[in-house]
Amino acid sequence: MVETELKFQVPDASRKALQRAVATPAAVTTRLRARYHDTPDRCLAAAGFALRLRQEGRVWVQALKGPRSGLAGRLEHEVRLPPGRGVPSVDLSRHGGTPAADGLRAALGADAAALELVFETDVRRTHRVLRVAGAQIELALDIGTLLAAGRRQPIWELEFELKSGPVDALYALATRWVQRHGLWLDVRTKAERGDLLSRGLAVQAPIGAQVPSLHPSMSLDQALRAMVKAALAQALPNAAALAGGVGQAEHLHQLRVGLRRLRSVLKLVAPPQGGPSVDQADQADQAEQAEQAEQAEELAALFRRLGGTRDRDVLASVLLPALAAAGAPSIELPPAAPHEDVAAVLREPPVVTLLLALMATAEDRAPGDAGEQDQGPPIAAMVRRRLTRLDRRLAREAQDFRSLDDEQRHRLRRQIKRLRYGVEATQALWPARSCKRYLAGLAPMQDALGTYNDLQMAGAWLAQSSASDDATWFARGWLAAQREPLVEAAAAALQHWPKAPKAWRAR
Repeated sequence: MVETELKFQVPDASRKALQRAVATPAAVTTRLRARYHDTPDRCLAAAGFALRLRQEGRVWVQALKGPRSGLAGRLEHEVRLPPGRGVPSVDLSRHGGTPAADGLRAALGADAAALELVFETDVRRTHRVLRVAGAQIELALDIGTLLAAGRRQPIWELEFELKSGPVDALYALATRWVQRHGLWLDVRTKAERGDLLSRGLAVQAPIGAQVPSLHPSMSLDQALRAMVKAALAQALPNAAALAGGVGQAEHLHQLRVGLRRLRSVLKLVAPPQGGPSVDQADQADQAEQAEQAEQAEELAALFRRLGGTRDRDVLASVLLPALAAAGAPSIELPPAAPHEDVAAVLREPPVVTLLLALMATAEDRAPGDAGEQDQGPPIAAMVRRRLTRLDRRLAREAQDFRSLDDEQRHRLRRQIKRLRYGVEATQALWPARSCKRYLAGLAPMQDALGTYNDLQMAGAWLAQSSASDDATWFARGWLAAQREPLVEAAAAALQHWPKAPKAWRAR
């Protein structure tokens, strides 16, 4: 069985009102005590599995949860155990013959006998079922504690689980509660949080780029969902860590990369402005395209809001150490502006609503669903045309690189990123060797222009810095000395670009 659910954290100011909203006369409150097992080297956690024994009232239930299936789905198999005394032992044979069983065996290997208790949870769950737009959705408020290795962590979260009906109803209901109570999205499971707590860690490692699963015969809708899903698989875990106040600079960087990939994907499949859509869409299709365009604009706004903190991180981790190594006097960073509180930004209801809308876009649809449209030619033909136009534009502007001003060079850098993300998002459609060679050709240009952009940003910061004259003049001189070599490196890489083999023409 695939469990489809959305999980949210509840801000302190909303907790009393939320409890009243959940605990209607139809709600039931149950104490749930759970014991999570894994091997000493955490084989199950590494493979995305969770093995749990949970006491529900007087009954024990053994549950196996597999790796995520999509963004809100997860394989799950539960077995209610017969009555008995004491805490039952874990028995893996209870999950035999289920879809997750093979993956469980592969994850454990020869370590099945080494399973041990890793952490526990003790929560009071208040839950009830809502019927909304033809769907049955369980609302569950969990309040309690994670316990591991003598450490404790509070639990205060709300889950929406789709029991039956259309998945769009799940997202619509969750969106209303987000807007009403200020909930913020958290894709981290209790198993993931408990595993971190047991190891004395605050946060998981940042999540990097994910490759979409595409096929040349896919429709536009199918390919769009796959590409959005892959970009969100990178963005959402990093956003959750940052919203939870435990994310680090690299989580922010990977979140911004995921958001940029989302923007690139939405532009890549968007219909031409001022003209018909790819398949002469009717009014419903045009409304969907308008919604995608609006999402792209909202993503751009969010990306810019997160940019100030990212720029400050670059100054702290790259520029200042380089200046110190060159013998520069000490320069202090300016204080962060109030709007650069990344956690607060990612908890805002409009931002959470945007993420939910993108997750809904990425959900798989059954044939015949309203969200499953047969939109024109296969994706490969359309993407090949779009990538060719981007490549030709880049080739034209690359030849005049030395004469471009800083703003034009910045725009060229964005075009290179857009082309790179477009090729990476669709790489499953092209020969692997050609794709790798093409992306390798883009890398030197992007690296040189990225460093050049960092220098420009540092120069703008220095113009407003209150540092001493000696420190300021030293830094300006050092930046000026780096500028020309970077321009030449970028120009040399760009000069050969028009002749570069195109990955999408090889098949």
